[in-house]
Order: sequence, then C-alpha cells, then structure tokens
Amino acid sequence: MAGHGREHPHGADRLCEAGDRVYSRAVRRGRVPRTDAVPVPCLLELALLHPDPDDMDWLVPTAPQEVMTRLLRGVYDEVSASQRRVGGAVAAVEWYAGLGGPAPTSPQGEGAAIRVLDGPARIQAALDEATDACTTEVLTVQPGGIRREHELSEGLHRALALRGRGVRMRDLYNHVARHGQGLLNYLELMGEAVEARTLDEVIDRLILFDRTVAFIPANADRTMALELRHPGLVEYLVTVFERLWRLAIPLTAPLPDTGIEGISHREQSIAALLAEGHQDAVIAERLGISVRTCRAHIARLSETLGAASRTQLGVRIAQVGLHSPSGTPTPGVAAEVTIPGQESSPTAR
Repeated sequence: MAGHGREHPHGADRLCEAGDRVYSRAVRRGRVPRTDAVPVPCLLELALLHPDPDDMDWLVPTAPQEVMTRLLRGVYDEVSASQRRVGGAVAAVEWYAGLGGPAPTSPQGEGAAIRVLDGPARIQAALDEATDACTTEVLTVQPGGIRREHELSEGLHRALALRGRGVRMRDLYNHVARHGQGLLNYLELMGEAVEARTLDEVIDRLILFDRTVAFIPANADRTMALELRHPGLVEYLVTVFERLWRLAIPLTAPLPDTGIEGISHREQSIAALLAEGHQDAVIAERLGISVRTCRAHIARLSETLGAASRTQLGVRIAQVGLHSPSGTPTPGVAAEVTIPGQESSPTAR
C-alpha cells in the first residue's frame, strides 16, 4: 500500500476511474470477488468495500447512504476550508445510489447488521465511533493473562472519555489478571466508573456499547473484527455476559478456598480441566497462563496428591473431587479420570 497515495490521490467523493467501475459493479450486483479490488486498493482504504461475512473471498459494497453519512460527517468538520466537497460527496452518492435497488436498512437505521472490520486501523476507528456515541454502559470481556501496560493504554483514551460522560463500565477478566499491577493501576485511575470481576475462564474478547452494538474478533490473530448491530445477536451476547458476570468474583474479593489443604484455587481449576481430557497447552490458554506455569502447577498437584504418574494423578483427582468444578468428592468412589500426557512422572513435564 506504500504507493497508494500516489496512485489514488482522492477521497470517496471523487473515485478514480478504475475504482468507479469496481464500486459501481459491486452496487449493481451486491458483491464482487476480492480479486477485483486488487488493482484499486482505494476502495478498501476508504471502506467503500468490505469482506462478506459469509465468504471472505468476496467483497460487499458499503451502502451509498452510509457512505454519504460518513463523508458528510468529515466534510462538515472542515466546511470552512472545503465547501466544494459537500456538493461533490452528495453528487457521488446520488449517482451510486441510482445504480442499484433500495439499500437494506437495519432496525436502528445505522448501517449493516454485521460489518467486517479489516485491519487494526478500521477496528480502532469503529471503536472510537462507538465510544463517542455511547451514553450509558460498556460491557467487556478481556481474555488472557496479566494485562500488559501497552494493552491497557491502547484504549485508555476511550475509557477516560466514557468516564467523563458518566458511562458505567463492567469488565470481566481471568483470575490470573489479578496479579498484574498494570490492571490495578488502571482500575485505581478509573475509580468507580469501572467495576471488574474475574473467572477461571472467560469467552473470547467482547465489547458491548449501550447494548446496541458489539465487537468480537473475526480471526485468531485479531487483525479482523465483526461489528454487530443485529438486535438478536446483541441481546444474546448481553445475556452471555450477564450470566458470566453473576458467576464471577469481584476483583476486590479474595478467591474462595478450595477446602483441600495444599491445593490452590488455580490448581483446582487445572485439575478440573485435566479431568476433562485437555492437553497442557489448551489448559494454559483457557486459564490465561503460560504452558510452563501450567506444568509447574500440575507438578505441585502430583506432589500434593501423592501421584507418581499421569494415570495415578487422574485417580487421585477423582478421589478428592477435583474432577468437578465444585470440587466435591464422591464418598467411597475412586473413579479413574483419564489425563493426557506422559504416563511416567508428571513432574518431568
């Protein structure tokens, strides 16, 4: 994209000839193959085309009416210096709108119900826009382990803006995040504007604004995201959040004691996941810890329970009741729990 500015020095209100052809075709047909946009990167740069949620090999056009709204928002900010752009933007949108049928509208009239945000810049811009429009509440799920300082500072400007407007924020983290000083500093800075709770496991990242728009990852490396405005989808995600919230423990409260001498809360969680048959790497990811830390806890579990192998560890976990989240043993029952991994000494891992 380095040469983009030289090859396509224009805005969405005056497309180049090649961009005009591809966008017009997308409006008429409803979508175009992603390969059609390779010669005209301006269409993706200007968000006139975006990936089809049902097939990432195709691109769908942003509704002309939505393009007009976006353009005019920027144009009016610069109206004193660029009056001529307003007429150009309106004329361009009217032309494209006349090429296709009626544009689909969402119940709230705010654009597509599902929008694919391709690239960190698009994601950040959409989050900033949702932040500016938010007036009441933000709900977030933040998976992973200890929050790094740069991760917390990335969205700090949004959090401070929300706090300034009196918006209430509720955040869910993994238990392990309690040990990060960066998170504690952030919560101290935000004061009563933010309430945080933790769980052994949380779902993937989720951000909900005013229970009307949600953002979730669209790929594993989080370079793409989905912006959801469909009322049914958003309501479902709110319900998921609220149920997790009721199960979570306030950050200011201590984690409950396991009731088993020498077994920590985290080791109880690891034991339950081992009993379900998960490998060390999966357990580490779900609890937000490193594989090395996970294996150290497994070694301590084995030592505490007197197990010399993975098979024996499974038996001991079942005997003391660590194979279930409640940690309640079954009297007189020593059911074997199959645990994947080496059959010799678990400490060797």
